[in-house]
Amino acid sequence: MSLISNCSTSYAIGACAGAAASNWRPKFLSNSLINTNAISPVLRLSQNDKFNVSRLPLCRSYCIVKDRTISMALVGGALGQKGDVSTSSSTLAYDLIQGALVRWSSVMDRFLPAPPTAVFLHGILGCRKNWGTFARRLAQEFPTWQFLLVDMRCHGDSASIKKRGPHTVQSAALDVLKLVRELRITPRVLVGHSFGGKVALSMVDQAAKPLARPVKVWSLDATPGKVRAGGDGEDHPAELISFLSTLPKEVSSKRDVVKALIDQGFSNDVAQWVVTNLRSTSSVDSKLSSFRWVFDLTGIAEMYRSYEGTNLWKIVEDVPSGVHVNFLKAERSLHRWALEDLQRIHAAEELAAEEGAGVKMHVLEDAGHWIHADNPDGLFRILSSSFQESKS
Repeated sequence: MSLISNCSTSYAIGACAGAAASNWRPKFLSNSLINTNAISPVLRLSQNDKFNVSRLPLCRSYCIVKDRTISMALVGGALGQKGDVSTSSSTLAYDLIQGALVRWSSVMDRFLPAPPTAVFLHGILGCRKNWGTFARRLAQEFPTWQFLLVDMRCHGDSASIKKRGPHTVQSAALDVLKLVRELRITPRVLVGHSFGGKVALSMVDQAAKPLARPVKVWSLDATPGKVRAGGDGEDHPAELISFLSTLPKEVSSKRDVVKALIDQGFSNDVAQWVVTNLRSTSSVDSKLSSFRWVFDLTGIAEMYRSYEGTNLWKIVEDVPSGVHVNFLKAERSLHRWALEDLQRIHAAEELAAEEGAGVKMHVLEDAGHWIHADNPDGLFRILSSSFQESKS
């Protein structure tokens, strides 16, 4: 099963839903491409998307910290103030999207409590931009909330921030916990797609703080245990990662990369998504084009193996008090939801209700694993329940 998410365009193959089917193998290709990462669904980012949301303006800059370049976001201060407040983190690259009624900055308002915050996590081979359009829509509908979008380790702009191994679900979760501590944010909602779904569960497993109680966790098209392979003719993240590892570090044409991927049996959507992770290395004066991959493919391969092997059923079947875990299954999911998985989740629903916690199963109709792109309206309606109580 497979998943993808893209950082710049906004297609994604949701974070890894499964090992490749035993009888499916891509043809190996010649040396002509580069590496990238796994997969996680994404929204189509429209250049025409406009929301009347007055929030802190976000822009991109860079700074040198301990001899390494890290991405940093410039986040404007409280609305109405002149100038921007520079915020950066050596932990993870992130964007903070705020609703129109939010008047708070982690830099300017150090002694004031943060507004209600939701954290959004992408899947394997994804990045924070996958959630950009969706988060802005939420910010418009729920103007008292803010939404923290992160690039997990080895992905997006965080790939340039060196991390020690092992690269696992658990270490990715610790990164996010460290970031929210640095920002003095206490998340009330955690939303993770595919690989990100297990990361969200691991955050609950590893720390009572800085997670608030109650906290709502959404695992989108990902079960807490065994990852089951997709069927024939579907894209598989393990094979995609393996194939990308055979490609060169630098390529001269995105079109050639797309063709090579399609020739190896990957879909056009996946191929188009993959090349959004190429960044130009050509100078302004250069007549020759050149592109390089932005992801740490070796680290991502390790993360995907961890995703397949990590078992977090204990969080579901013994949910801490004040924690509400929601699973969302895409109707046409590439991830194989076994009957056993569904039965265990439904059994956990009854037990959690008795313990003052919560477990609930949802189904998103008319959607495949790439839920953001397939049915964003349906996903919005389902997730909105987590923000209704605080809507002003």
